[in-house]
Amino acid sequence: MTDGILDLGPQARIVARLGAGVTDGQLADATPCPELAVRNLLGHLIGLATAFRDAARKDLGPTTDTGPDSAVPDIGPGWREALPEVMDELAEAWRDPAAWTGETRAGGVSLPGAVGGAVAVDELVVHGWDLARATGQTYEPDPAALRTAHAFLLAAAEEPSGGEGIFGPVVPVSDEAPLLDRTIGLSGRDPGWKP
Repeated sequence: MTDGILDLGPQARIVARLGAGVTDGQLADATPCPELAVRNLLGHLIGLATAFRDAARKDLGPTTDTGPDSAVPDIGPGWREALPEVMDELAEAWRDPAAWTGETRAGGVSLPGAVGGAVAVDELVVHGWDLARATGQTYEPDPAALRTAHAFLLAAAEEPSGGEGIFGPVVPVSDEAPLLDRTIGLSGRDPGWKP
């Protein structure tokens, strides 16, 4: 991060590459998100990228007001083109220093711009892991994005109700484990999850 601004581009490109590596035969496969198959996870990634792109632009409306649990996300026929396009748009929107200031909204929740940026980074890192793990792909997140996601999830876990975590109860992971494993544990996932 420089001046409180993190370039989401490297992590967004990693997620787009993972999406390109998904075969049609994997779309119905399970993911670490129990209620989401691969196709639903891809739909969630497209939806969250759209919402956080608009949150960065302070273009508040239906995309930023809809809660993530309002419906099970899915993909449309053009998802292979839509995913990399919206990932690029997301990264570009957060390159504007104004995105990190003031107030914005995402998932129907009002929050400071800097917090919105941190949430977007966390979503990309954690769901990138979900997608890679579900589809058997190698995953090395952007180091700066990983550090940001870890710090964000660690701060959330240290709050009074933090044992519940943001995505579910924190899964204990050794302090000596790789940073990615510790981050995934803080997100409520078992780093050893396999399909």
